[in-house]
Amino acid sequence: MRLWHKDLLPILPRMQLLGQWRECCAIAKNINALGTPNHILVNKIMDYPMEHFATYCQNVVWHMEKNDFAPNPDTIHLLSRYLDTRIGYYVPNDYLFADWHNDRYLYQCLTNLEEKFDCGGISLEEWKPIDDYILEHL
Repeated sequence: MRLWHKDLLPILPRMQLLGQWRECCAIAKNINALGTPNHILVNKIMDYPMEHFATYCQNVVWHMEKNDFAPNPDTIHLLSRYLDTRIGYYVPNDYLFADWHNDRYLYQCLTNLEEKFDCGGISLEEWKPIDDYILEHL
């Protein structure tokens, strides 16, 4: 499990964006059932008000819709129920997962994406926006 760095959502390749939606749903289900995501890479969610995770999920949905992927409305409703209807409250991006989604975490996520590209899991066409981001921001 992984939450991609919030700043990478607009440029995530199709498979990673769709996978992120599945991750968000699985994390919300675990939080609802167990009180925790129960995975070392995402347990930090519990260090923040749940509105941060809800905002992150909203951002994933927004980017899916922007890229013509339609999340199932029933799944969105279920996710909202799991998060105790916190969907709708919005945390500004500058504050979203502050101290977690920092430069170090961004680098870790970019390295993960680079490895996927190097191994053929991300096409050159999908890698270009990521590479442009790296050149512009790092």
